[in-house]
Amino acid sequence: MQPARQSKLLGLEILRFISAIAVLFWHYQHFAFVADKPVDFVTEAQPLYRLFLVFYRYGFYGVQVFWCISGFIFFWKYRTAIADGAIGAGRFFVLRFSRLYPLHFATMLLVGLLQLVYFAQRGYYFVYQHNDFKHLVLNLFLASHWGWQDGYSFNAPIWSISVEVLVYLLFFVVLRLLGRSVWVSAAVLLACTLAKWHWGSQVFPAVDAVAYFFAGGMAAVAYGRWASSRALNYALLGAALAAPVGLWLANRPHDQVAPMFLLAYLPALLFLLARDLRVPPHWQQLIEAAGNMTYSSYLIHFPIQLALALVCNARGVAIPYHSVGFFALFMSASLLAAYFLYRWFELPAQARLRRQLL
Repeated sequence: MQPARQSKLLGLEILRFISAIAVLFWHYQHFAFVADKPVDFVTEAQPLYRLFLVFYRYGFYGVQVFWCISGFIFFWKYRTAIADGAIGAGRFFVLRFSRLYPLHFATMLLVGLLQLVYFAQRGYYFVYQHNDFKHLVLNLFLASHWGWQDGYSFNAPIWSISVEVLVYLLFFVVLRLLGRSVWVSAAVLLACTLAKWHWGSQVFPAVDAVAYFFAGGMAAVAYGRWASSRALNYALLGAALAAPVGLWLANRPHDQVAPMFLLAYLPALLFLLARDLRVPPHWQQLIEAAGNMTYSSYLIHFPIQLALALVCNARGVAIPYHSVGFFALFMSASLLAAYFLYRWFELPAQARLRRQLL
């Protein structure tokens, strides 16, 4: 399976941006926290709740969507190259390291400094409390959620990237040692799915990440083979439209149904969204820019929350998180910062590292 050179996967970029926005909505509740717990927090009282209900209530599933999209893109770009030896372990590591680490390191230090100021003001940290030397070391090695942690720490959203690093390792080893047979990938996906089904929410996060990553990868394989099949496309479109209704009607606990539903639903959705979108060039540039800034928005939104909390503390006022204006300030600051971080820091740092290491 070779990706078409002209394919930009714009549909996946749109979904990735929507997922990033969903995470920002989910974490908006941080403004109601005292130490590590919300106080007098009412989900329905958040700004514009009825308009953004889905994001406020289910935004945490944006992480699973990220994992699944990563699987699709990695299988699409690297599956053949790694299996055939065209990309070695060193090059693959540098590509990933240069993409992820500079912004992670910078935002980790930023959060660490801001948390020291916040602790001096309040006597406890903002939301995430495990900001000690042990967790600093774990974060330095992108191992903040490998099982040694006592809880979330520093710029805690990095936890999902920490887990995904383990998935990258498994992805490379499986392809290099066992080859690119679809049955090998299917076996990995099946094993993780059974683990999720058996242990549910108690499953180790890396197993969860592997399941979504390889589910997205299988969608990429299927798309490479059957993208032109009208029957399959119509069937998946019908399922994509009908499945949410079925989930809503299902009389089962949310925490049992939703994860397994997503694991089946997301690959079908990615298959449908992967086709080339015929849009004007300026729209294509806008979509690509939105997709590019998802990582920076994911890592910068908590530092911005922390900075806003510090400003309110310094002024001696409560965080006005019920205010639509404050909500707009947080969202616009996060997205603007993400855009400029990608252009002025993330992309140049990535390019410089690759020039030096490759």
